[in-house]
Amino acid sequence: MSPENTVALKAHLQAIAAILYEETPQEKLSTLEKIEETVRQKVLKHVSPEIGVFLFKQSQVQPQAEKDA
Repeated sequence: MSPENTVALKAHLQAIAAILYEETPQEKLSTLEKIEETVRQKVLKHVSPEIGVFLFKQSQVQPQAEKDA
């Protein structure tokens, strides 16, 4: 990954983390166990599906681009 993309990715991830933190009840942040469980749940619910959709769309675009070449 290019240095520029690494910086951009980190900035986006920090923004995502801030949103997820803001939307998390404080009682779910009281112990390390609760934090780990909450992070896992939020990543599975909100982050992973979006990454999966993006990767699926990209896999559909690349074979078509290869046929056109």
